[in-house]
Amino acid sequence: MKVLLLEDDAELAPEVVAGLRRNGFVVDHVTTCADTDLQVAVTHYDCLVLDRRVPDGDALDWLAAARADGLRVPALMLTARAEVGDRVDGFERGADDYLVKPFAFPELVVRVRALAQRTPGARPRLLTAGGLTLDVPRHRVTLDGVLLTLTAKEFAVLEVLMEHAGEVVTRAELVERCWDEMSEPSSNVVDVLMGQLRRRLGVPGLIETVRGVGYRLGTDGDQDGDRDGAGTR
Repeated sequence: MKVLLLEDDAELAPEVVAGLRRNGFVVDHVTTCADTDLQVAVTHYDCLVLDRRVPDGDALDWLAAARADGLRVPALMLTARAEVGDRVDGFERGADDYLVKPFAFPELVVRVRALAQRTPGARPRLLTAGGLTLDVPRHRVTLDGVLLTLTAKEFAVLEVLMEHAGEVVTRAELVERCWDEMSEPSSNVVDVLMGQLRRRLGVPGLIETVRGVGYRLGTDGDQDGDRDGAGTR
């Protein structure tokens, strides 16, 4: 799940980014409404986390305008304003949820994950492929009933592969979905992570390399190891 955080507090922002990433989210961070507008225009997000007051204005004003232009991504507002009137105004102008500062971080994680599941065309909460089962909200993976221990990044990559089981997922698509904006798509970061994930799964041929294109998660009867995809040479 990919999240955009709008927060200009130099102390709070790194803590929120790090905490969300520890819980399996891919996070981009901006500090102004203008940068939020740019990021939303070029990147798909499952949820927006917006600090109400930022240097170039009120994030709620930005959200109301974005909603008028058709933005449907769920948005959670972070604010120091606890009054009922402020919250009602926020909901009426496009916010999907509110969290008052200071907040308990586990609550933020639960609220963001719940909102991300509302995204139009949101991915299923439970993914299965062969003997693999991935429980998105509980952040759990089992293989033939055995619980696996994966890092947050491994979980994110496996989630994308399982969403498209039997189909080729390009390296560019994996970078877009599973790494933040600071990642370098031309590096071997995807190949290294894929090697780690294969070792975690321990099933030869479960993740197939389609040379020159990307990767494919095999389904039952389709786990014959790495091979060249048709027409990829």
